[in-house]
Amino acid sequence: MEEITEGVNAINLAADSQKKNRIQVSNTKKPLFFYVNLAKRYMQQHNEVELSALGMAIATVVTVAEILKNNGLAVEKKIMTSTVDIKDDSRGRPVQKAKIEIILGKTENFDELMAAEAEERDVGDEEQS
Repeated sequence: MEEITEGVNAINLAADSQKKNRIQVSNTKKPLFFYVNLAKRYMQQHNEVELSALGMAIATVVTVAEILKNNGLAVEKKIMTSTVDIKDDSRGRPVQKAKIEIILGKTENFDELMAAEAEERDVGDEEQS
């Protein structure tokens, strides 16, 4: 029975280490505004969002953060840069890649701006029907 309890505790620790409000951005898989809208949703749920990217996707993360800031939805809380070793199978040796993590928090008027945006969307839907 003790082994089962230890196993469950290990699973819980692993789940805690994978943050629920982290978005790992790729520069090829999704359009830019997918990440913008996802970040808005995460900020609604968790009050802050962590945007993370490697290499060429860094430009996408910075653009997403700037869109949110310029629209008055987010404020920068923290920016971290580092390099990580990625194993390159074709070369057989590790390659260093740049990494960025940007933590954004809600602005004071985030909820009002989101409500206004939802209202605009509803009016647009009514006009189309």
